[in-house]
Amino acid sequence: MKTNRSLTRRTALLAAAAATALALTACGGGGSGAGSTDSGAENIKKLNIIVPANPGGGWDQTGRAMQADLTANKQVGSASVQNIGGAGGTNGLAKLATEKNADTLMVMGYVMVGSVETNKSASRLEDTTPIARLTEEPLVVVVPASSPYQSIDDLVADIKAKGKGVAVTGGSAGGADHILIGQILKAQGIGADSLNYIGYSGGGESLAALLGNKVQAGISGVGEYAEQVKAGKVRALAVSGPVEAPALPGVKPLKDQGIDVVLTNWRGVVAPGSIDEAQTKKLTELVTELNKSEAWAKTLKDNNWDNAFLAGEEFKTFLTEDIAKVKTTLTEIGLVK
Repeated sequence: MKTNRSLTRRTALLAAAAATALALTACGGGGSGAGSTDSGAENIKKLNIIVPANPGGGWDQTGRAMQADLTANKQVGSASVQNIGGAGGTNGLAKLATEKNADTLMVMGYVMVGSVETNKSASRLEDTTPIARLTEEPLVVVVPASSPYQSIDDLVADIKAKGKGVAVTGGSAGGADHILIGQILKAQGIGADSLNYIGYSGGGESLAALLGNKVQAGISGVGEYAEQVKAGKVRALAVSGPVEAPALPGVKPLKDQGIDVVLTNWRGVVAPGSIDEAQTKKLTELVTELNKSEAWAKTLKDNNWDNAFLAGEEFKTFLTEDIAKVKTTLTEIGLVK
């Protein structure tokens, strides 16, 4: 009987130990589903997301989508969004340059590549730590619903006739929107000196100017204007991608309307240039896991964003090449000397 009691006690202790180990494993997480990842909240308690623009635009949408999905996935303890608008994102870039919190990501993209050049920014993207390219989307050229312009040709012809008498709005100077209208005019033999471009640091401001008939046309990402087009508040004349955008069926690409221009706007995230290799790895893994999650797949679909994920050294190489290309383009269309 004494032997049986010892065996029973030993069995109970082993069972308790196994249960404890199982509980610790469950708490540790590490699954690849939407609820937990290897880059969990135990690594980053509070993530700081800098959005270098005012609320309402594509960068703001991207930053807040990341905030929502990272916390929903329990990849971070919490995430905050800090809007720093102005100067085509270079005000936010200057803030990143002095950021002491290593757990910081800044939303950026094609727009900022151009703005750094046109604003002659002292802070440069080459001084940041590239983390990942996330999305890309075509742009759309729209006019108020009451506009007499029924086609992209009508708009271009009026700019050719009236020059700066036709105002076009979009994001900050030197960004994708500005570059697109410059390329459209160049392709049609119209000089950059005929362009009256009014840039805003937030998509909400440019939309208000458009809806208030303060400008004759607007350019932005398809995701920002699609609902206004569907609601009949603005009319889409063309998209800038190689094919029609699913969110705007029937709106033809520029190249299918006789204007040989194709341009897509990408967005990504960078970190402070001062962070070390271990912190870079942690942030890269965090964003990589986000990209794999069901929550992010739904975000891409809901916002009509194409997945253009590129991380680490591949993104660094892409960014270096894109900076060189944008410099050339800006010079060709007369935006920089």
